[in-house]
Amino acid sequence: MIWTDRRISIAMLWIVSLRWICLSVGAQMMIPPEIVQQWANTFGKQLFALSTRYSGSQLLQKKYKDVEPIVKIEKVDGMELVKKFAKDMENMLGRKMDSVKKMAETAEDADLYHEYNATLKFDYYNAMLINTLDEDGNYVELGGEFPLDKNEHFNRLSVNIQQSVIQVPTSVYNKDPDILNGVYMSEALNEVFVSNYEKDPTLTWQYFGSPTGFLRLYPGIQWTPDENGVVTFDVRNRNWYIQAATSPKDIIIVVDASGSMKGLRMTIAKHTINTILNTLGENDFVNVIAYTDYVQYLDPCFKGTLVQANQENREHFKLLVGGLHVKGEGKVKKAVKEAFHVLNEAVTMGKGSLCNQAIMLITDGAMEDFQQVFEEFNWPERRVRVFTYLIGREVTFAENVKWIACNNKGYYAHISTLADVQQNVMEYLHVLSRPMVISHSHDIIWTEAYMDTVLFSTQAQSLQLMSSVAMPVFSKKEKNLSHGVLLGVVGTDVPLKALMRLAPQFKLGVHGYAFLNTNNGYILSHPDLRPLYKEGKKLKPKPNYNSVDLSEIEWQDTDDALRTAMVKGTTGTLSLDVRTTLDKGRRVMFLKNDYFYTTINETPFSLGIMLPQGHGKFIFTGNISVEEGLHDLTASDVMIANEWTYCETDSDPNYHELTQLQAVAHYLTGKEPDLRCDEVLLKQTLFDVVVTAPMEAYWTAILLNASGIDDGIETAFIGTRSGLLRTFRYVGAEKRVAKRFLTPSDKENLFTLNHFPVWYRHAVENPAGNFLYYAPQEDMQDGGILIAVTSVTVTVDQKTAVAGAVGVQMSLRMVKNSFWDITTQTNDTDCAGIEGLCPLSCTDSLDLSCYVIDSNGFIIISKETSEVGRFLGEIDGSVMSQLLQMGMFKSVSLYDYQAMCKVNPNSANSARPLLSPFYNLMVVLRWFLSNVLLFLLDFNSYSLWHSDIFAEAKASFHASSKKTKGDILQPCDTEYFSFIYQPSVKETNSFIECGRCQKAFVIQHIPESNLLLIVVQADCDCSRQYSSITMEPREVKYNASVKCERMKSQKIRRRPKSCHAYHPQENAKDCGGAAEMQLSTIVFLTSLFVSSATDTAT
Repeated sequence: MIWTDRRISIAMLWIVSLRWICLSVGAQMMIPPEIVQQWANTFGKQLFALSTRYSGSQLLQKKYKDVEPIVKIEKVDGMELVKKFAKDMENMLGRKMDSVKKMAETAEDADLYHEYNATLKFDYYNAMLINTLDEDGNYVELGGEFPLDKNEHFNRLSVNIQQSVIQVPTSVYNKDPDILNGVYMSEALNEVFVSNYEKDPTLTWQYFGSPTGFLRLYPGIQWTPDENGVVTFDVRNRNWYIQAATSPKDIIIVVDASGSMKGLRMTIAKHTINTILNTLGENDFVNVIAYTDYVQYLDPCFKGTLVQANQENREHFKLLVGGLHVKGEGKVKKAVKEAFHVLNEAVTMGKGSLCNQAIMLITDGAMEDFQQVFEEFNWPERRVRVFTYLIGREVTFAENVKWIACNNKGYYAHISTLADVQQNVMEYLHVLSRPMVISHSHDIIWTEAYMDTVLFSTQAQSLQLMSSVAMPVFSKKEKNLSHGVLLGVVGTDVPLKALMRLAPQFKLGVHGYAFLNTNNGYILSHPDLRPLYKEGKKLKPKPNYNSVDLSEIEWQDTDDALRTAMVKGTTGTLSLDVRTTLDKGRRVMFLKNDYFYTTINETPFSLGIMLPQGHGKFIFTGNISVEEGLHDLTASDVMIANEWTYCETDSDPNYHELTQLQAVAHYLTGKEPDLRCDEVLLKQTLFDVVVTAPMEAYWTAILLNASGIDDGIETAFIGTRSGLLRTFRYVGAEKRVAKRFLTPSDKENLFTLNHFPVWYRHAVENPAGNFLYYAPQEDMQDGGILIAVTSVTVTVDQKTAVAGAVGVQMSLRMVKNSFWDITTQTNDTDCAGIEGLCPLSCTDSLDLSCYVIDSNGFIIISKETSEVGRFLGEIDGSVMSQLLQMGMFKSVSLYDYQAMCKVNPNSANSARPLLSPFYNLMVVLRWFLSNVLLFLLDFNSYSLWHSDIFAEAKASFHASSKKTKGDILQPCDTEYFSFIYQPSVKETNSFIECGRCQKAFVIQHIPESNLLLIVVQADCDCSRQYSSITMEPREVKYNASVKCERMKSQKIRRRPKSCHAYHPQENAKDCGGAAEMQLSTIVFLTSLFVSSATDTAT
């Protein structure tokens, strides 16, 4: 009986349990869709009413509608635009070339009448010593009084525009007779520097670099040494100097790795290789071969070929060089034969530079009979020059090594210390320059984009992209003719921002842009180029910042059609369907883009512009009186794009201090009638400022209305296609959540040189009058903000053009409070006819989670403040998976070929093939070098050097060694996903099977917006069945064969037009000898720094 009762009790318990489970499951599925729809409709109407009222969008649209009868809409002719921009750029760059030519002529004439004086005494302004006083208060030698004034044109640096200065690296004696004679001779350049700048005030830095190592720089500036008080900058290492001094070249470095090269000899050899690599540029090609008993390519992938010597590849070789180790016996003949085979194959196959070819032999001796090799491969033409570097103090084989160079039109150097390397390596450039010098071919060169992080490492100039134009300077003295004496190189910088101003953004439209690339296909300027990355709090150039290929930014041009056409220097057009992003890659858009391209004559550059189809095809103009427009332009709520060129303030030093708004006002009032201004842009700006003028009165009336304003409404704003920006603050700065919004530091939301504000770009992709809402992720402090924006258009003859965008910024706190009020049903709610949970509440119920998300899946409203701004898939992967499966959202794959990834501490990272396979090795090698060099610094034979320098060097090395592998970033490729709402699905409801429970959810589109309301049952955990969906980029891994192919691949490039590899009058007997170098503290220490660190400057 007891057992029977117990069974009955158990059965009853099961029945109750099952009933509870069933009720529970049933409740999960019953979120009434009609209630959610009602919430969405109410919230949408309220949000639209707030946005419309406080932005004034309907009034603004009416004002533009009223002027349609006097508006003219024209179709944008992309081909005409790109040709006009290219011609303007050609003229601007032509003026820079003319200035450089005057410098070269002046320097050559000065040398012609200068006689070398070995006992010359001459004082000059040394850039590092100017304005420096000794202990007695007197100016130090070579450091007299040198007036400096801040100059807006030179990035507000303190300069002297009447005088140049001389910079001498610490490794060069600043009163050496060669230095003094060169400085004295080049004094004549001061006058032409000043004259050039007066004639063309847009000129920036002008300079003359000497083969002896000094730089004459205009305007004069105080030079800043590094933290150790050392100036390692050597003008002879600059890309503009090297490219101007020589024609393109194929270089094969052959290094002896036999047992006799152990110890300091191999250290010197490695430094020699790296120094040679530093002299190469993107028009050169290179490979490195090591030899012992057999021939070994530093990278087996490069076997039998040449690779382009761009910065990325040079750094790759430097990493490999660090791993060289010695063994066995040296057999140089095999290595030299292999080098000749590679060079001959390059000529046969039409690869490489097809210009100069040279073998750089680095060894401590050559015992074999190698004459037969040169007879077979190089004589009698001696097409390939051979440069030899004898390493170490031993000179037993000096004659053999010198014979190789002298019989193959090369140069011999004996390098016994690290201090000898720099000077001796540079000699090969002077030999290669002989044919060009003898023929007096003044070829003008243009460099790739670079940042002068060395020249102005602590100054404002340091992180600006620029290109240099340079020209060689030759001795015209008869006695020097056959020797081909290079006096130096002159040049000037062209900031790429200044060049891109000639492709004004207002003509390109909201999504349009202009870009430049080089003859090698590398990006010179592009709005999507990201040359910098953050290391801690410091911005630094990426290792490969100036070798980013056009195909890596315009990556959806899968056939390289655009790249090929531009590299070849052709003129044409093509169309591409592209996925582009906004908001730092978080939001995706689909555009059909038209590209137009042409070459810039007399340069290796090509210009392209992109105009999106649709609204990007039309532009409108309207007329207004100057008087009426000027009155409204001076209103307090008006700004114009200061990075745009309404008037050329660079054209005269007197205008440098003017803002664009001031310049426009001065021009229109006749105060500065000589200002050169863009009449078309001024006309559009005046028209827009008059049409939008009533908005100020409208906003003011709302502010003064007796009913007051809703708490949380902060700023109304308008932007037009002319760069005009009107703002109205409904509350003071002390009460605003968005204190940074639309301030000068808020670049993303302002008109800049190459993009419209992000809110403007959002607005134009939606129909006029439809508001788009988004919450900027970077503004989540203090509860965050919501931006509502819509476009304004004009239509004439069925052609529609975007006139501008208007919007309002409000606090998320206000929007959330309104939402919670709407989505809370009280207990006395009439639930008759409602199936499911009723009353329903987003705030009071622990069983519900309510979200408002935008059309890209980012959370705008959530009960959890920490979730706002994040992607829904990160918070609830189960719901996002269902939305993707049901077609309500679509995932879009995107690629980033400019990413930086952390080095994996456990394995070699293979995403970036040109750097990554040996990146882990680099860390070990740097540690090894640091300790070896510290040992040398502590060694007794160097104890006569200044102890303070050692202390600083040791501190520097020890500090750098603390960096862990996991902290290191390297270039990589990444893939990530963005998500976008498909508006064909307005609502849905369903449930998700999650093991023992079912998660019910209802989704409803919020009318008059890009927002969605999601109500989800929260008491069913699906995290085990559904992982989160993130937008985190994933590194693209490449297998060994793919990496090798990518490294070896040589895309189409356009070779420089000129080549000077031979001249019959060349005196090849001048082939070098043992270098007599004195070992100095600073020279040696500088060499150590250079050999152990990667030079990130161009």
